[in-house]
Amino acid sequence: MDLFSFDDDYVRRLREGDRWTEAHFLRYFGELMLVKLRGRVRTMSRLEDIRQEVFLRVFRALRAPEGLRDGRKLGAFVNSVCNNVLLESFRKSGRTEALPETVERMADAGDSIEQTLVTAETKAKVRRVLGELEPRDAKLLRALFFDERPKDEICAEFGVDREYLRVLVFRAKEKFRAAYRTGPREVVSFPSRDTEGGEPSLRR
Repeated sequence: MDLFSFDDDYVRRLREGDRWTEAHFLRYFGELMLVKLRGRVRTMSRLEDIRQEVFLRVFRALRAPEGLRDGRKLGAFVNSVCNNVLLESFRKSGRTEALPETVERMADAGDSIEQTLVTAETKAKVRRVLGELEPRDAKLLRALFFDERPKDEICAEFGVDREYLRVLVFRAKEKFRAAYRTGPREVVSFPSRDTEGGEPSLRR
């Protein structure tokens, strides 16, 4: 799915009820909200309720006298409305005591709903690349960077000392980076705290 650049003319057409623009808007943000919500909402029926409520509030806001002054911020505006509706949904279902930290972070005004899609696609590619590595390399990278297991525990499992572990990590990273570069150029890095001892990270 290609990301779309919005402008004042797009918002004007949306406000005036242009059929093509409305269809594009519903399809575009409908897919983005599916990516954003499906890991946070338990049922598809609730997910669909949230999407419909978001669309309702956005159209109501756009057609209000004050409207949206900057069409370029349409994506951020939809994301903000989606965050609010999602949080309301959690509260209504009695899950306020267990609101996941990721949901709280979504309220960050700097995030856009498009970034959710980019992150999901990046994670999918990372999983694919790990699946293409040799099992030993993939297992090592998962244990160290994703499961965040203690290095001494990993050394015991792999039968190596800390010095040789750094060698194995370096080799596995190089293989990962080479495999990752065969696809679209994206930025992926493992946490810097795990690149001690002068090991190069996967950051480009």
